[in-house]
Amino acid sequence: MSMLDKLKSMLKGHEDTARKGMNKAGDAVDRKTGGKHRGKIDSAQQKFDDQLGKRRDDPGR
Repeated sequence: MSMLDKLKSMLKGHEDTARKGMNKAGDAVDRKTGGKHRGKIDSAQQKFDDQLGKRRDDPGR
């Protein structure tokens, strides 16, 4: 089992909380770096979101 599979199984049922945490952490890093790495942070947040799959509050996604 890969590390990604292990993480997905640990997060199962807690996707929304994980998304909020990732967004909060990314925003904090963005503030600390003065927006210098905003594109990379946004890209990492998007990839994380894609790996988690559909959102409960967005059935069309």
